[in-house]
Amino acid sequence: MIHFFKNKRQSVLLGSLSMTLILSACGGGDDNNNEQNEEGSTAWDEIQESGVITVATSGTLYPTSYHSDEDNDLTGFEVEIVKEAADRLDLDVEFTEMGFDGMLTSINSGQVDLAVNDIDINERREEDFLFTDPYKFSYGAMIVRPDDYSGIESLEDLEGKRHGGAATTIYMQLAEEYGAEGVTYDNVTNDTYLRDIENGRLDVVMNDYYLQSLAIEALPDIDVVIHPDLFYYPNNQAMIMKKDNVELQENMNNVLADMMEDGTITELSEQFFGGQDVSQEPDIDFEVEQ
Repeated sequence: MIHFFKNKRQSVLLGSLSMTLILSACGGGDDNNNEQNEEGSTAWDEIQESGVITVATSGTLYPTSYHSDEDNDLTGFEVEIVKEAADRLDLDVEFTEMGFDGMLTSINSGQVDLAVNDIDINERREEDFLFTDPYKFSYGAMIVRPDDYSGIESLEDLEGKRHGGAATTIYMQLAEEYGAEGVTYDNVTNDTYLRDIENGRLDVVMNDYYLQSLAIEALPDIDVVIHPDLFYYPNNQAMIMKKDNVELQENMNNVLADMMEDGTITELSEQFFGGQDVSQEPDIDFEVEQ
């Protein structure tokens, strides 16, 4: 069994994580790559001219995007990746903090150039948006009560269980597909989820393994555990941007490749994920692959 640890007490938005929104109202992508505006310049031209790249993130999802205890500055695994990538592109970064549900809409409206918030790459999103190459590889886990693992020995045992999370996440969708009753939460932190499992209001929360590990490590007084035998839904995360912003995607991919090769992303992973390298694909037998 693989274990990951992070010695820091920090609130985590589990429900709006990974946060794996099923696209429903974000609108379709534009088929014209590198679409020009009326002046004939592309989005990448405008970014270079302004010298600023605008990025949506939550600021509440530890350890990928949060405010540090020491100085309240915005930091985190993906925040620091964006900062470093922008620096290598000779750009400043302007972060806009918002709830996850608004990020993809903000990309389509042109309010921001891209978003980072532990956002999964999936086929449906790829129909409407562009992603960079992935830099985080993860998988789903379950937080349950420790005495009987909330009566769950397989995904089929989710039938009739109460699962907590945001209404639009892939994890909520998966739980409900297996017959769980979805209990939706709006913009709450990890202690709410964990205490509701402990007190029986919930039976399970399904979400990203690394983030759940950090949540439990941060709140040892709450009597919950990660199910030791059920892992599922291998996934990967990257920056997401508008469908026609091919030049931005290409330039980001170039610097991300350099950051992978020179060890920068591994160093950031170890800094924010308790010594673990999330940029490497895990070697695990999964209950559900997709």
